[in-house]
Amino acid sequence: MTQDSQLAGHLIVECLVAQGVTHAFGVPGESYLAVLDGFHKYREQIRFVINRQEGGAAFMAEAAGKMAGRPGVCFVTRGPGATNASIGVHTAFQDSTPMVLFVGDVASDQRDREAFQELEYQNFFGPSTKGMAKRVERIDDPDRIPEYVARAFATAMNGRPGPVVLVLPEDMLTKPTASRPLPRVEAVESWSDPGALRTLREMLLAAKKPFVIAGGGGWTPQAAQALQRFAENWKLPVGNAFRFQDTFDNHHPLYAGDVGIGINAKLSARIQDSDLVLAIGPRLGEMTTGGYTLLKPPRPKQKLVHIHASAEELHRVYRADLAINATMNAAARSLEVLTAPPDVPWGSAWAQAANADYLENLKPQKLPGDIDMPAVVAALQKHLPADALITNGAGNFASWTHRFFKHHGLAKGHKTQLAPTVGAMGYGVPAGIAANIVSGRVALTMAGDGDFLMNGQELATASQCGAKSIIVLLNNGMYGTIRMHQEREYPRRTEGAGTELANPDFVALAKAYGYEGVRVTRTEQFEPALLAALERRQGTLIEVMLDPEVITTRGTLSAIREAALKKA
Repeated sequence: MTQDSQLAGHLIVECLVAQGVTHAFGVPGESYLAVLDGFHKYREQIRFVINRQEGGAAFMAEAAGKMAGRPGVCFVTRGPGATNASIGVHTAFQDSTPMVLFVGDVASDQRDREAFQELEYQNFFGPSTKGMAKRVERIDDPDRIPEYVARAFATAMNGRPGPVVLVLPEDMLTKPTASRPLPRVEAVESWSDPGALRTLREMLLAAKKPFVIAGGGGWTPQAAQALQRFAENWKLPVGNAFRFQDTFDNHHPLYAGDVGIGINAKLSARIQDSDLVLAIGPRLGEMTTGGYTLLKPPRPKQKLVHIHASAEELHRVYRADLAINATMNAAARSLEVLTAPPDVPWGSAWAQAANADYLENLKPQKLPGDIDMPAVVAALQKHLPADALITNGAGNFASWTHRFFKHHGLAKGHKTQLAPTVGAMGYGVPAGIAANIVSGRVALTMAGDGDFLMNGQELATASQCGAKSIIVLLNNGMYGTIRMHQEREYPRRTEGAGTELANPDFVALAKAYGYEGVRVTRTEQFEPALLAALERRQGTLIEVMLDPEVITTRGTLSAIREAALKKA
């Protein structure tokens, strides 16, 4: 090795530093030892966070990508390491999150022999509009590492953001190279067509009941602020797409609520009655559209304007009346200068009524048990700082914050929701830990008992890193969402059917990992526990013993069962 050269594995890390990466997440493996040595060499510039399982590592990288708008980075070893990490890649794909997964691979001279843990990554991660990665590439030449890394970052950020997989043969990583990193890659802005904007203005002037659905990846505080000005200029009601509830400020008088699972019935009716829907950013997937019912493909009854960063996404599911290919920064900045008339055709009453419906939906119904979940969320709203990050996995437990928590969001300078639109269980715990590691901000995770157990081991990662998250664990002794569906479809046929859980002592488990553990059985116990957790230097798990009957924010398990039996 010459004076100007270094190991290829070291160059990988140097290239990450050049791209502005400060944290990488992963589980070590012998297939990329040279990269691990690179993390040692550049340890003053980048931190390698040691995870306990590749799924947790990939979720952390995805969460970091959501927060920064630049690729979160994850390293795993071949075969099982990569397949474990695939849950994070799939999440990044469906959530439109920039991410780069590096996979240590078998040596080049051992390929195609079914070597130890060998896998064909092109086939597994198969790039497509239905796959898990935007691009899958293998680096065989160490001198080309800067090219591949820069392209991975560009691909992950440009158009619809998403994950890229780079495969690293073990023998390639130990070769010397004198190549140098390429400069930091920035996302390319795609601007709205001026003619399309004129058409959009004409459509707005002809509308009587317009509605905006905002969400998807690629938003920045500046873009969110521009969206807010556009909505204010045109007096437009705005709903946030499923699990992008921080896109538009929930405290704003034009906010109409979240458009997703458990949607307010009045909001659902409003969108269906609308004569013009402006979808700015979301891909309009199953969850946002209520199983493709709010907007019915391929041709909705409402006029549809779809603005999206990916040309491939436009007209893929819905035949829009107007499709605009633009990134969110560019789109929002174009919209905010779209001249509005002194008086819009629909007046101010349309948006005011939408906001009134949203505020009315914040009023809870009385549900059984000793835990009042709306009061729990009210305590979170009262005591968490405005820039706190709220994370969750997948399950009915998430609906409590979805319905009752009001995000300040991006327009006020910070992303505040990290949640998987893909519906991946186990996301919330590692996402909250990653959020605190990367930002230092307060991170609050809402978790279910089954959800927590999928990645609860990452509490050990948090303790080792000196990170702090607060986990509110709702324990109802079952996979609650599936139980709800069982009772709806097969009432009273749940015994032995896969949803009952015999749980560990979560308080003791948290303490074993280095967190504080607190059990709450009555509502009045929660607020003091939260205040203590906020003051505590270490992380805290607050186990909330939730009555199994309290299965949704709107009704009980028994009511769902009885309704199903009446239909039988």
